[in-house]
Amino acid sequence: MALIGKDISSAKTFLEKGELVGIPTETVYGLAGNALDPEAVALIFETKNRPGFDPLILHTSSTDKVADFITSFPEALKTLAGHFWPGPLTLLLPRKEIVPDLVTSGLDRVAVRVPNHLLTLALLEALPFPLAAPSANPFGYISPTRPSHVEDQLGEKIPYILDGGPCTVGLESTIVGLEDGEVVVYRLGGLEISEIERLVGPVRIKDHSSSNPAAPGQLESHYAPRKPFVLGDLKQMIEGKKAKGLDFAVLSFSETFDGLERDRQIALSPDRNLHEAAKNLFAAMRQLDESPATVILAELMPEIGLGKAINDRLRRAAAK
Repeated sequence: MALIGKDISSAKTFLEKGELVGIPTETVYGLAGNALDPEAVALIFETKNRPGFDPLILHTSSTDKVADFITSFPEALKTLAGHFWPGPLTLLLPRKEIVPDLVTSGLDRVAVRVPNHLLTLALLEALPFPLAAPSANPFGYISPTRPSHVEDQLGEKIPYILDGGPCTVGLESTIVGLEDGEVVVYRLGGLEISEIERLVGPVRIKDHSSSNPAAPGQLESHYAPRKPFVLGDLKQMIEGKKAKGLDFAVLSFSETFDGLERDRQIALSPDRNLHEAAKNLFAAMRQLDESPATVILAELMPEIGLGKAINDRLRRAAAK
């Protein structure tokens, strides 16, 4: 089982030996390894059972350090970095040869971000290399937002988890790049589209890919519980499942339902706050997936602000 602690020097020692460490960010917990060491990167894919065609995100501690890994920094993307780093924004940038092909799945751009978490920023400052760090969970499953989630899923495969407490955003980073001078969003996430458009104008949102993603986190089926996950009108679905005598759980935006046990239903935000709902989403999905229920019923959020990113995760959880 992995050790869980706040000792940056311990995490640093394991990483310098080519081992993997669970690290906190404001978005979700990452499974981190030396991004410039192909063997450590290969171990990330092996530990997560992640397909090699799905690229990783490179994490570093400052905008200045990004220059070590890229050949150019387009002005529109540099503007976004200046406003939102550290934060839940990942940028696709043309890479230098120092970045292993395995990190980018052979693509000519590398996904880079500066996470907004004091412990991980201190760790990145102490290391002589950046970290490749996808979410610290088996591929396709619900992303971890607490150190205990990492321990439950990968504790037997890694030596150390850096404990930064619960994640404050709870959704993966928004991924942005350029195509023919147009700003493109490859993954909806913890940074709202309206905030991006306020700085760079209208953006295009890229469709999901089933087999050849241009950026991390683009696969159509992802973030999914092991139990069937069904989206729709909750009242109608609840009536139908009750009529059939099925054991179900309910994930709602704000409403609770009479006649259902408390451990079978979770309202993401009783006050209808989308930031609170985003923060609670993955932990709630995980809790219901671990309940005795045989199916999870859920509803979409209002399609505004972070609701768009939450709905993206909900639809992909239901896709399989």
